[in-house]
Amino acid sequence: MRPRALFAALITLLGALCVLLPRVAWAHQVGLSRGEYKIDGATLTAEIVFARREVLSLVRNMDEDGDGAISPTEIQHAREALGRAVVERVSVRAGEGVCPGTLDDAFLVEEDGFSLRVVYRCPASPRAVRVRLDVLDDLPYGHRHVARADAGAGPTEHVLFGANREIGIAGLPGGAKAPAAPKASHENEGFFGFFRMGIEHILFGYDHLVFLFGLVLVGGRLRALLLVVTAFTVAHSITLGLAVLGIWAPSGRIVEPIIALSVAYVGVENQLVKDAEKRWRITFPFGLVHGFGFAGALGEIALPRPQIPSALFAFNLGVEAGQLAVLAVVLPLLVTAQKRKWLTIRGVKILSLGIAALGLAWFVLRIVGAEA
Repeated sequence: MRPRALFAALITLLGALCVLLPRVAWAHQVGLSRGEYKIDGATLTAEIVFARREVLSLVRNMDEDGDGAISPTEIQHAREALGRAVVERVSVRAGEGVCPGTLDDAFLVEEDGFSLRVVYRCPASPRAVRVRLDVLDDLPYGHRHVARADAGAGPTEHVLFGANREIGIAGLPGGAKAPAAPKASHENEGFFGFFRMGIEHILFGYDHLVFLFGLVLVGGRLRALLLVVTAFTVAHSITLGLAVLGIWAPSGRIVEPIIALSVAYVGVENQLVKDAEKRWRITFPFGLVHGFGFAGALGEIALPRPQIPSALFAFNLGVEAGQLAVLAVVLPLLVTAQKRKWLTIRGVKILSLGIAALGLAWFVLRIVGAEA
């Protein structure tokens, strides 16, 4: 590839990110909800927990006083709207029949969660029901719903997203226990759901990618570049685990602007350094901060404690797989570019200015968004 063509391609990439600035200002807020679905005779009870900000996006007039918080009084006033936004958008069918649902309760839970208890009553005790979450259409792209279903034969777990929004729950008339489902297949389904979530999170976590790109843009020996990537991986894995396990996590209002500043810092420092030698020293502390950003995708609501280790491992593995896939494309291009003096001398400086500008823009947007 000619140097000017390569440079033009990289400039186009940064330009596209500028166009997407409003969308990626809060790139880490990949939605996550969970639900417990239990059959007892002809009744299915659903306990569904969302992050509070996503409930506010579903029922925009719930926050009556505009203070950004939800009070018990506001919940009571919004019961009818919650029914339209959630109960009517989560359907339950037994064969060809519909099991109508009613909102039984709605209340706040810890970890910034909002819980709804919905009761669906079928005409008779069903052999099986199908639960379909069309509410996923009303939530941000990439939202994941962790569903735990129990008909008396032991719980099974599913991860619902996009078009994959329906689960079947087997039961027997009279409340008898159904034969146990193959547990391994459901565990694998949950594992690969979180694995895919991790891949998508890094691919849509543009600030993480720009940060990494800025670090390796200056080039250097392959060993130095790999050390930079390794330091970033180890660091964000540590803080991701600390946050998701509930040991400690700073507020996203602090973490997100710092992540933006880390991008700007790398862009500025690229004007001063010649290569990536010893750059792991700044990559590690910044990686710790980025790890808290990754945790936002899993920590917006409280997963049941037994689910956390497997979800954390699968999600982190997906993040690393996505990261390595991107670097597998970028690093060969940079190695090729190092052979072109024009790109090495001028291109790196111009691209780094673009990275610094992106970081500062994200910083301003996140500060303004946090104060809004």
